[in-house]
Amino acid sequence: NADDGTCTMTPSETAGPFPTKNPSSLVLEDITSDRTGIPLTVTITVQDYGQGCEALSGAIVDIWHCDKDGYYSEYGGSGMQSANFTSYHFLRGRQTTDTNGQVGFSTIFPGWYSGRAPHIHVHVYDATGKSLLVTQIAFPTSVCDTVYTTATQYYTKGKQDTSNAGDNIFADSLDREMSTVTGSVAAGYALVHRIVVDA
Repeated sequence: NADDGTCTMTPSETAGPFPTKNPSSLVLEDITSDRTGIPLTVTITVQDYGQGCEALSGAIVDIWHCDKDGYYSEYGGSGMQSANFTSYHFLRGRQTTDTNGQVGFSTIFPGWYSGRAPHIHVHVYDATGKSLLVTQIAFPTSVCDTVYTTATQYYTKGKQDTSNAGDNIFADSLDREMSTVTGSVAAGYALVHRIVVDA
């Protein structure tokens, strides 16, 4: 990051099979909706690669992720996801970065589904709505192991079946997509992550 003299672009990743269908209608800080789970605050700092990783204010940041059971809103009733949540809009939201390049969201700790390590999807746009980057955020394994084996809302499924290193998205880029997560099952968690775009 800018502090230690390195400025590296965040890798581009697939938006996945469940991107938000109309993100501009979901300008929300609290994206929990009716979903239950361990509280998670998400703070994302967006920096501009072309400006030496200076904070990028006025950028539009969309995030989306699955619920504690591994389901996405706006989709379902198909082979990719049997549970039908096509008329729901939980765990999706949009915010605009402040002068520090930051956005914040209140949500729940995501669950997992087979074949993927736990993750949050992010799409960053500039102030005019031009797409700058689609990426994903990874979670530290130790935190996930704790949540998925001890938190009452999650432990029925146990640990994720796909490690970060074995994940087809993160395997080649984990160091630039790993978040910092602090907290506890009892108190909730806080995720902090930096995303560098070429604005």
